[in-house]
Amino acid sequence: MSDEGVGNGDGKRRIIEIRGLSKIYDMGKLKVEASLDVDLDIEKNEFVAIMGPSGSGKSTLMNLLGCLDTPTRGSYKLNGHEVSHLDDNELAAVRNEEIGFIFQTFNLLPRATALHNVELPLIYAGCSGRERRQRALHALEITGLADRADHRPNELSGGERQRVAIARALVNDPAILLADEPTGNLDSKTSYEVMELFIRLHESGQTVIVVTHERDIAVYAHRVTRFLDGRIVSDERQTPKRAAAPATQ
Repeated sequence: MSDEGVGNGDGKRRIIEIRGLSKIYDMGKLKVEASLDVDLDIEKNEFVAIMGPSGSGKSTLMNLLGCLDTPTRGSYKLNGHEVSHLDDNELAAVRNEEIGFIFQTFNLLPRATALHNVELPLIYAGCSGRERRQRALHALEITGLADRADHRPNELSGGERQRVAIARALVNDPAILLADEPTGNLDSKTSYEVMELFIRLHESGQTVIVVTHERDIAVYAHRVTRFLDGRIVSDERQTPKRAAAPATQ
């Protein structure tokens, strides 16, 4: 895929263009409507928070945005390419090349070093060992963890583990960073540090999408899209806050 996106008439480029996207889970006699007729555009280098309570449909939308699931109907264009009807192998390639995932539970290999965890997407992409190491070290430098490259997850703090996960998400130079409750397992000070890292990545040109139910996290975004009962109920731009770090005890 190219990273040219789709022009929207004002010189900006759409990374994501969704029209009429719906996901209905067939559970035998019961059909569960998780996401219905969603229209959503996200431009290159936006910082968007997707908010909503449990069961609102925001997690379903994240799975669709991340090509972890396919819609029942509707259109999803990522960088100008329709991805809603791709098969599993094609979706896997899109995920590895275009989307950097960051999860609440970090999802690191416990016996692998930070460096090897960051290298994993490059292994799947077929990069040489030398290139993998160079790119993984660079990603760790961006997240401030180059000096912890040889440490395993159990030798790292929660915040350091999440920064390793962010480095792994960055290593393939993805079109979007997609973070699902990225501070859910962190204390307030570490959450602040992780969100400040997202701000710096956004300022460097990265498109960032954070799925969260926490207003304290959404205030860092430039735009907040709220979900309820599978539908967007509001979509507002805001002046992001860069709050002072929580006081240490």
